[in-house]
Amino acid sequence: MHEFGITESVVAAVRERLPDATITCVHLEIGALSGVAADSVRLYFGPATEGTNLEGARLEISEVVARCRCGTCGGEFEPDGPIPLCPCGSPDAAILSGGDLRITAVDVA
Repeated sequence: MHEFGITESVVAAVRERLPDATITCVHLEIGALSGVAADSVRLYFGPATEGTNLEGARLEISEVVARCRCGTCGGEFEPDGPIPLCPCGSPDAAILSGGDLRITAVDVA
């Protein structure tokens, strides 16, 4: 359910930057390791925009694949779950991509 709060935060961020514009589309990137379920954000976007300048806007989400670098062997890998574990068995992994939620663009009428 935390996705509703996250979705409200996205709407608030767009409204703060573009308070007088009619928004037609919001583009998001959601990383595989961000802990945010894209389907839930899609579900909550409509209710979160009601009564705002984003009401009726589309939501386009790009889901970003996670990439990590192992601190033990130095190899790069795509984790196969929410906890990045290198194929060498090490849990010492730095997230290179796929850990963020970002507003990448906003379309204005």
